[in-house]
Amino acid sequence: MAAILGQQDGSGKGASHAFRPGLQSAPLKRAKPPQFRRNCQREQRSVQDTQPTPPGQATEPAAEPTATAASGLETPAERLVGPDALLLAAEQKVAELNDAWLRAKAETENLRRRAQEDIARAHKYAAEKFAAEMLPVKDSLEAALAAEGASAENLRNGVELTLKQLVTAFEKSGLTELNPLGEKFDPNLHQAISTVAAEGEANRVLQVLQKGYALNERVLRPALVIVSRVPDA
Repeated sequence: MAAILGQQDGSGKGASHAFRPGLQSAPLKRAKPPQFRRNCQREQRSVQDTQPTPPGQATEPAAEPTATAASGLETPAERLVGPDALLLAAEQKVAELNDAWLRAKAETENLRRRAQEDIARAHKYAAEKFAAEMLPVKDSLEAALAAEGASAENLRNGVELTLKQLVTAFEKSGLTELNPLGEKFDPNLHQAISTVAAEGEANRVLQVLQKGYALNERVLRPALVIVSRVPDA
């Protein structure tokens, strides 16, 4: 027996099959079939589904497929990823901003054109209101000239009525009369022709040679006046 073992050791074969007391070979594990593994996985999932959710922890609903995914169609931005998608989004944003700018520019041009037309119309018809107020005055003067055999008193009364119409037309148009008799001299409203020594306060309007007029507080014509001064000693 020893010789046989020695021969086997010398040849290098059969040494691994020699009987060694005290050692036992470990049992071999057999691989489980795929069907068995699938059944185990299904049982684990069913157990997890039946377990209650801990308090304070909300379950996440399953994501619903989008309309694009359901239809099977993809937009150009979805088909691209990375820098290409960012570039496409930037180009779309630039197109939207350019369209908005063009619309705003066109609207601004229309507003500017309408404003210019309004200004030109205002300059052209600036005297329309005043001209309409002057028409009754002209009618009264023509009626006075057409009257035959009128007395001097009637003519005077007609002229006074015509003057009232003219003053009313001036007031409606913002034209006011400057008659500063007895007032303090104001170089912004009055034009002094001469000065006269007089008792009392100096720089007082003693006489109005010609009335002045102002349109909406803008002097059209200053009043021509004579102003008082301190008498010579």
